[in-house]
Amino acid sequence: MYPDDILQHLQSLADPDALEGMARYGIGTQRALGVRIPHLRKLAKRIGTDHALAGQLWDAAYRETRILASMVDDPAQVTEAQAEAWAADFADWEVCDQCCMNLLAYVPFARRKAVEWTARDEEFVKRAGFVLMARLAVSEKKAGDETFEAFLPIIVRESGDDRSAVKKAVNWALRQIGKRNLALNARAIAVAEDIARMDEGAARWVASDALRELTSDKVQERLRARGI
Repeated sequence: MYPDDILQHLQSLADPDALEGMARYGIGTQRALGVRIPHLRKLAKRIGTDHALAGQLWDAAYRETRILASMVDDPAQVTEAQAEAWAADFADWEVCDQCCMNLLAYVPFARRKAVEWTARDEEFVKRAGFVLMARLAVSEKKAGDETFEAFLPIIVRESGDDRSAVKKAVNWALRQIGKRNLALNARAIAVAEDIARMDEGAARWVASDALRELTSDKVQERLRARGI
């Protein structure tokens, strides 16, 4: 499929009524058509993997074309230069998260970017680092605990960032790490308790929300049942 044909198809799926709801949730609508994610996933399945097309879709700079680009790109062909360029374009949490979860969590250098980006000042680049941590905690089934223990001091370091997109991603990463197994659950709870003692509102929110889930009966019972 050609980029122009794809854009024409996306325009046929546009739902202007969805844009108002998107805006309420902090999703940019200036370059958005209002196409829902399930429609994008269905189209991505039709297209298949196409690295060159992904670059063209990203450059079209619509919300939908960029999310679709993240769905059809080949992580094995993504370079660090491309990852940096795409991250620099992140302007809201949705495109950031979709790109990280669909694509960037599967590139060979994902762990390194998770660490590097959390040290950046740009709000959505920093968020991307923590989204990668959260996603890796789910997708890296064979990774040892040390991989995720190395992320915990970074979570502590950035827990005081009061920007909504950042603090929610910090919290997300901490919760996902703490749900991998019983050992990491205990480590994450201890880290959350340390964060709770910090004299910063964002940090206290990160800690209290994480502790609520990580200490819940539901999470504890699931981890014990899995015996991990």
